Amino acid sequence: MVRAFKVGEYTVNSAVVMNSEKQILAVPEELAGLRLDQALARMFPDYSRSRLKEWLLAGAITVDGGSKRPRDAVAGGEMVSLEPQAESEVRADPEPITLNVVYEDDDLLVVNKSAGLVVHPGAGNPGGTLMNGLLHHAPELETIPRAGIIHRIDKDTTGLLLVAKTLPAHTALVRQLADREISRHYLAICNGVLTGGGTIDQPIGRHPGDRKRMSIQQNGKQAVTHYTVIERFRAFTYIKVRLETGRTHQIRVHFAWRRHALVGDQTYGGRLALPAGAGEPLIESLRHFKRQALHATRLAFEHPGSGERIELEVPPPPDFEALLAVMREDMTQ
Repeated sequence: MVRAFKVGEYTVNSAVVMNSEKQILAVPEELAGLRLDQALARMFPDYSRSRLKEWLLAGAITVDGGSKRPRDAVAGGEMVSLEPQAESEVRADPEPITLNVVYEDDDLLVVNKSAGLVVHPGAGNPGGTLMNGLLHHAPELETIPRAGIIHRIDKDTTGLLLVAKTLPAHTALVRQLADREISRHYLAICNGVLTGGGTIDQPIGRHPGDRKRMSIQQNGKQAVTHYTVIERFRAFTYIKVRLETGRTHQIRVHFAWRRHALVGDQTYGGRLALPAGAGEPLIESLRHFKRQALHATRLAFEHPGSGERIELEVPPPPDFEALLAVMREDMTQ
């Protein structure tokens, strides 16, 4: 079953909440001979192996009432007791920041992030971030890694961002992301007129001369971006982009490398180039559009509790739509 929602629909899923209470299980006979940490990962798939190891070393997991080392072998039949630990995972203060929550249930929520909102606190942004707002909206996120934020989008990029509200949901969604099972689509306006869609498959790493930027690096991490053309203008192209991987600044770096940097990109776009023959309204719009024209429009994933496919879609914000309108009008001049 697939559930799809448009912006403005606030839906509460009736999925069963994943178990966060004390659990006691017998080690299955078929796991005999495995290391204890390997057996635990199979017995408690709601939690990551690293977290289970931490709990084992901290005494939150016992075997037949006693402690064991991660490398100890299991014989099968032992009684394992697991009591999930709620630990503070973040260093950020809750702040009453207005968030556009487009979907929420007991396991997760999805936010439609506005332009200018930083996702995580950091140097130069100790507060006023999405994370601060999330901790105010759902205080239980204090016990989830990175306040449950599964992936991130840049400060000036708008659109959908997925947040887990429980440890089991976090583990499941991080696995989906790693296995490329979370579908993320973007809308963007790039410089230049593209003749058609395609795929950019170029590795991305830190820029050797500027640690705040990314660039195409042959020893970088694999990065794959698929795109299709929606509409062409005088010197720009409106495109839909699908991420196969999710590297930092991936879309922006890939299109800048193709010499089709995103409109308004202050980091990778270089100086503003005004198209020949452009009317004054378009020129003014381009000069005042001070962020990359990039919007995370669609998000699809498997619900970690119910297993159903969730699909969410939101339109671009007003400034993005206004820029498109001016470009369309300019084509008629």
